[in-house]
Amino acid sequence: MKVAHLILTYTNPKLTERLIKRLNQPEFTFYVHVDKKLSIEPYLYLRKYTNVFLIHNREDVRWAGFNTIKATFKCIQEIAATEVKYDYINFISGQDYPIKSGKYMLEFFKKNKGKQFIEYASIEDQWIEALPRITNYHFANFTFRGRYRLEKIINFFLPKRELPDNLKPYGKSMFWMLTMDCALYVVDFFREHKELARFFLFTWGSDEFAFQTVLMNSHYKDSVVNNDFRYIDWSQGGAHPKILTEADLPKIKASNDLFARKFDENMSDEFMDTLDSLN
Repeated sequence: MKVAHLILTYTNPKLTERLIKRLNQPEFTFYVHVDKKLSIEPYLYLRKYTNVFLIHNREDVRWAGFNTIKATFKCIQEIAATEVKYDYINFISGQDYPIKSGKYMLEFFKKNKGKQFIEYASIEDQWIEALPRITNYHFANFTFRGRYRLEKIINFFLPKRELPDNLKPYGKSMFWMLTMDCALYVVDFFREHKELARFFLFTWGSDEFAFQTVLMNSHYKDSVVNNDFRYIDWSQGGAHPKILTEADLPKIKASNDLFARKFDENMSDEFMDTLDSLN
């Protein structure tokens, strides 16, 4: 069982290093994508670990923009091009942290081999509040002046957008654990369906529904488990989850999840040591 942990980060490299050390197993390899807007220099020291690689083909990640998907696709392709044949890719961020040990996770992957783990809901029937992300035009991936005003004008005059090829929209969380063949299927699907990539370019938060939409409209849907095994607290409302602190430890300890997010890069050593002691 070989697992590639894909980490998209723009935060403190020391936190990324601690995450890697917490998870480390002989069967695990870590691929770190550093946002292209940032200097790669502070992260270069991570290469001292023989199973850590920095993604070469970096992307300028835009919050809620399609560039996040482009970055993810580049990473999957770079991982697939290596000589190692990975069974799984586990997609996490630099503000995630393991709440289970590397050994526990390895057994999890072995026990569930062939299953796909990603959270999903039908955007038409269940996650209805997300529908305008798709049916309206959005310029989240662009930075030109007046883009919000232009959005309003375009959405006032143009009809609602519909997904190409009669695809049914699904989405929820952007993080997942997929078999290598499944992850590559999504990449190849977008490459072969250029109109879908163009459509998603003008959505908002496409990283929360691009993978789900493709997979739940594919032959992989029967192998998809509706769980990403991430502990995330959305109780404060809005587009960002709560920053977890020591006060959240009882709920984290009671969770069956593998990772928790979102953590501040300035977590106390005591808090992190407690997290490291779990399972």
